[in-house]
Amino acid sequence: MGKPEKKEQRERTRVSFEFFPPKTPEMEETLWRSIRRLEPLQPEFVSVTYGAGGSTRERTHATVKRILDETTLEPVAHLTCVGASRAEVDDVIRAYWDAGIRHIVALRGDMPELGAPYQPHPDGYQSTPELIAAIRKIGDFNVIVSAYPEKHPESVSLEADIELLKRKVDAGATRAITQFVFDTEKHVRFLEKATKAGIDVPIVPGIMPTTNFKGTKRMAERCGASIPQWLESYYAGLDDELETRKLIAAYVAAEQVNRLRAYGFDRFHFYTLNQADLTFAICHVLGLRPQAALTPAEPA
Repeated sequence: MGKPEKKEQRERTRVSFEFFPPKTPEMEETLWRSIRRLEPLQPEFVSVTYGAGGSTRERTHATVKRILDETTLEPVAHLTCVGASRAEVDDVIRAYWDAGIRHIVALRGDMPELGAPYQPHPDGYQSTPELIAAIRKIGDFNVIVSAYPEKHPESVSLEADIELLKRKVDAGATRAITQFVFDTEKHVRFLEKATKAGIDVPIVPGIMPTTNFKGTKRMAERCGASIPQWLESYYAGLDDELETRKLIAAYVAAEQVNRLRAYGFDRFHFYTLNQADLTFAICHVLGLRPQAALTPAEPA
């Protein structure tokens, strides 16, 4: 049995959720069921991802706008600069501002061809710090950026990654969310190095559900995240045991957030994969409880 959690710790723990824009009417229904289920937990914000090469730009914008119009949630739009000119990116930024969006996740982005090396658009922003500076010039946005406790797969070193994160903060970033990492010590060491480098914005651990373990491994390979042997062994022989995998995923995520809190982390960003149940369960473990009906009932 762990030590009882202090009430003050529960009260200061903050969460945020990430969704991706739906491709089909069925996926849209699933997304909105998840949003409505998680809304009463009152997250700091919810973010909506942006496909490789800007491929989901319109769907991302539509989803963010609907969240803004129909819920009490604070929506955050992802934005990349790959495959687009400065003028095109600036138009998207202005459209977000005009729609009432005040928070952006600024990312360099991936090429549309999976695994292709990054090539900046000839007339585009050449780096994430340039993109952040442009966002802040157009509007007084809160700008969130990514961080990689295990090093970005294209980076030469972890130190180079931290130096880039410092440049993002110097350009105007107000928060960093990490790539998912299953080794708590790597989160702690990364935070120590970032603090030593003068990075003073919140660094928020990204929490990835592992229910679909094969999918998690594929994502880990693409983004340079490691899969510990202990985690691999948890899912051995469970390919056809979805309900068991759900239980294990809940246990793994709950253990991770509690270990991170023991080191002083008090914010967590959940990659929901547009599914609500596991995220809701972990938030319950964190001491968060649904608040009474936050969203006005829709007219009959």
